[in-house]
Amino acid sequence: MAEKLKVGILGATGMVGQRFITLLEEHPWFEVVALAASKNSAGKTYGEVIDGRWKLDIPMPEFVRDMVIYDMETQMEDIASKVDFVFCAVNMPKDEIKILEEKYAKAEVPVVSNNSANRWTDDIPMVVPEINPEHLEIIEAQKRRLGTTRGFICVKPNCSIQAYTPALHALKEFSPKLVVVSTYQAISGAGKTFDQWPEMVGNVIPFISGEEEKSEKEPLRLWGKVAQGKIIPATEPVITAQCVRVPVLNGHTATVSVNFEKKPTKEQIIEKWRSFEGIAQQLNLPSAPAKFMQYLDEDDRPQVKLDVDYENGMGVSLGRLREDTVFDYKFVGLAHNTLRGAAGGAVLIAELLKAKGYIEPKPELHG
Repeated sequence: MAEKLKVGILGATGMVGQRFITLLEEHPWFEVVALAASKNSAGKTYGEVIDGRWKLDIPMPEFVRDMVIYDMETQMEDIASKVDFVFCAVNMPKDEIKILEEKYAKAEVPVVSNNSANRWTDDIPMVVPEINPEHLEIIEAQKRRLGTTRGFICVKPNCSIQAYTPALHALKEFSPKLVVVSTYQAISGAGKTFDQWPEMVGNVIPFISGEEEKSEKEPLRLWGKVAQGKIIPATEPVITAQCVRVPVLNGHTATVSVNFEKKPTKEQIIEKWRSFEGIAQQLNLPSAPAKFMQYLDEDDRPQVKLDVDYENGMGVSLGRLREDTVFDYKFVGLAHNTLRGAAGGAVLIAELLKAKGYIEPKPELHG
């Protein structure tokens, strides 16, 4: 494309906001022109605010160091005048996030959100591009409700479901009926490092607030259908989940047991996983993994240390597929929670929205 779309990041100082910055530094389609956070950071340069607070294991990109941070609430009009769309990764109560995201949408700014606040709003699509790109069509109904011509909200699902939902989606023709999943979730999912959370070293915490409900319900919304101006969730498979925090920095692992209505062979399952591709691959979107899923034959894979960065952290690694004594099959999945599961997944959604014409350049910014 001739000129990059101009992007703002709401919640730019947090871990996911930092990840957005690294992913967008040399993005071929998008250029970061506005960083926004709470009033406590507003008016300071990004370098001043982040000094000693950079959470990633790669350096802070230099292009943001001297950018002055906007107050994402009181300076919305200034931000809206400078951007074609925004990413949202704020840390606020859900009711406040819903208000904030809708304000930006009503100001004719498309919002691609990493937050959970709007995942169950009837006319807001929650999308994994390889799974349910057709849900984007609900945006037109959302615009009618909001009274906008270009402003809308689109969200990505919870990071924990990325390790197993794609694997189940590739097997939809065999009709999964019952799924038991346990997730082993990295501490960066809580926006923390080991320095900030020393009690996690050598520890396992068997509770993550709200996570089990998300893990059980959000896949059903991805598999739902658009009807009567809303997204109606699927009713199957039935999923039951346990979610555990483990002493890993990046990477959510899932162990999965599944029953099918039409039991496939092991060879069929592996072939479906290895050959699967979605619209992100078909359109060759910049952030899309060339191969969405890999199946590893070794008994001790996938492993976080070896496999979390598969396809630049945007792919899903699967292994240990075997028949079960109670269920038809069981397997292990792994996905990078702040790349595919958070900022990277949102960037991929934005690429799809751009490719499908939902996000377009503002004429006044691209004269």
